[in-house]
Amino acid sequence: PGGAILAPPPPVTASKPSSSAAATKREPAAASSEPIAIVSGSASWEWPTRGKLARGFAASGSKGIDIAGDAGQLIVAARGGKIVYSGAALKGYGELVIIKHDEQYLSAYGYNRRRLVEEGETVGPGQPIAELGLGPENKPLLHFEIRDRGRPRDPAGLLPPRGAVQVRAPYVGAARPRWWR
Repeated sequence: PGGAILAPPPPVTASKPSSSAAATKREPAAASSEPIAIVSGSASWEWPTRGKLARGFAASGSKGIDIAGDAGQLIVAARGGKIVYSGAALKGYGELVIIKHDEQYLSAYGYNRRRLVEEGETVGPGQPIAELGLGPENKPLLHFEIRDRGRPRDPAGLLPPRGAVQVRAPYVGAARPRWWR
């Protein structure tokens, strides 16, 4: 408990495509072959994508963090839970996914290019939920928030330090699922 588990993310379960992706395949366009770290413990968090921290949390301003990356790279669930929102109706977030992890925590993933999950689905930590899209400045960006009983919380206090988790190449000696390629 509390240490690193060297395991691949769980496979994507089949479901109906989201309204914005009704005419598209569910297979991501730009999946990375790099490993995704999964930290043990149901209360552990992980980074939702790779990239440079473009903007940090500010209690009086940004209610989350912005991570710059490459358009189309995978966004994964930072912790397991139930998808309570998957849509584009909330102004300022673009294509948005919200996961309810328990009675205390929610996480939100904004500016997605494509959502890979529907409301009501259950996801595991590290499971792909979206593809990184363009932020307000038309640059590839993920806006990531964690809410603690509805209040914004700085993700830096919950996410592991970058580079602190040991990882290995996923699916060594086994076939990778289609979404991982």
